[in-house]
Amino acid sequence: MEQKKKRGGLIHYPVLILFSVFFVGVFVLDLLTPDRQVSELENTTLTQRPAITTQLLTAKGLNQFFSNYTQYTKDQIPGRDGWISLQSFVETALFQKTQSGGVLLGDEGQMINRTFGLVSSEERTLPRNIAAVTSLASRYPGKVYTMVVPSAATIYPERVPVGTPLLDETVYLKQIQTAVEEAGGTFVSVAQTLSDHRDEYIYYRTDHHWTTQGAYYAYSHLCSLLGLTPFDLSAHQAVEVPDFYGTFYSRARTWNAQPDTLTYYQLDNSLTIYTVTGPGMPEAGNTTGLYDLSKLEVYDKYAAFLHGNNGMSRVEGDGEGSILVIKDSYANSFVPFLTANYADIDVVDLRNYNYGLDTLIDQNDYDQILVLYSFDSFKSDPYLYRAGIEG
Repeated sequence: MEQKKKRGGLIHYPVLILFSVFFVGVFVLDLLTPDRQVSELENTTLTQRPAITTQLLTAKGLNQFFSNYTQYTKDQIPGRDGWISLQSFVETALFQKTQSGGVLLGDEGQMINRTFGLVSSEERTLPRNIAAVTSLASRYPGKVYTMVVPSAATIYPERVPVGTPLLDETVYLKQIQTAVEEAGGTFVSVAQTLSDHRDEYIYYRTDHHWTTQGAYYAYSHLCSLLGLTPFDLSAHQAVEVPDFYGTFYSRARTWNAQPDTLTYYQLDNSLTIYTVTGPGMPEAGNTTGLYDLSKLEVYDKYAAFLHGNNGMSRVEGDGEGSILVIKDSYANSFVPFLTANYADIDVVDLRNYNYGLDTLIDQNDYDQILVLYSFDSFKSDPYLYRAGIEG
């Protein structure tokens, strides 16, 4: 009688049964579902199944294996995208949270990076980057133009959730401007220009970049300082690519996000992506078009501009003279407009160009040098210091 009682007792725990069935089902699905290399929606690489090696015979190796396997099961859980979306829905729709994944959820669908102040690494990096740019300006007096682009939160403060103590970028932009001008360079202030067009679509809602339209207004402002005739938008065909979800969305994954539209202008200019093996102008390169159109079919559509962030590349323009652009990814949608003004547009991304710039500059004798960064990158980029290296 006692044995029957124990067998029948499991029926009285339906929740336990449901959870057991659920986890067994998830385990079976995990075995049947192929592992994914990347999550496009999160724009991240997913952990792969850890290999079984002789390292498991040691306590340290066994501990590392289980740590890696735990992360692997989290990354490869069946329906991962759906679970993340469900979590976001519960947090934002039911609990009315105004942030998700380190992203503030502002008015009019605007997503904003949650930046309340400089972190400790940025307190060291920002002064070093200011020193690098001022060193460049002093080495090439009259040639260096520095454009540091404010974030959408600076241009649209009314879209920031009420009471959010965001970092005041204008204070630091003023510091950068003062340092650059004292070193003999020109600071290209675009905050007012962007504010003048704030009623237009100049920043993506789900991404940290400005739109092509925003880049064009900043480019036009630079042309006014240099006495150049701006790229004629009406003379070129604009191509609109809908359903663009950017970097902020990959972190916040809100259920009601408004997709962005990416725009580019059809241009026949060539782009040579060089293999960088040392300081100065590389010899070997691959010549292609300005845009990697295959990227327009995947999640990271912004990577179509200039084929992403290459260490060294050259755009063949339709104008005269030459310019060197030292940049982060904000410049990728900006550079195509320069084809109207220069014959050669050399583009350097110091994240992938591991040398100083003096040899390159001396070899090409550029008419202008443009340093173009978003403020967020300028304050945190650990590689911009290379612009300050002499020789």
